[in-house]
Amino acid sequence: MAYDEELAERVRALLSGRPVVEQRMFGGLAFLLRGHLAVAASGSGGLMVRVDPDRTAELLEEPGASEFEMGRRGAVRGWVRVTGEVLDDDAVLATWVGRGTACVEGLPEQAAVRRGAARPTPSRGARR
Repeated sequence: MAYDEELAERVRALLSGRPVVEQRMFGGLAFLLRGHLAVAASGSGGLMVRVDPDRTAELLEEPGASEFEMGRRGAVRGWVRVTGEVLDDDAVLATWVGRGTACVEGLPEQAAVRRGAARPTPSRGARR
């Protein structure tokens, strides 16, 4: 399944003006800040959001939220998948995108991604 391009565009709009790098990965479109994946329009549908690992259980109580599972590793603390009609609400989407960006803003900047792997969002002034 390809990622939801409309959802990706809405996320892109919420992140405009920030130094975002977009990169296709896991069948979806990831949005990286400071070299860290903050949120992604998932190839499996919905939004993949990086969250504080200590808040994972709490955030799973929210409508549309479920555990993010990575293959045989099972559920991954610090990641939540958000799906369904809840993402149709702009305020709900903004809240989840905000959680993802807040989570990575406190992390040390990652080293540059290998050449050609990721590119700044075109025409949005993103710089690395």
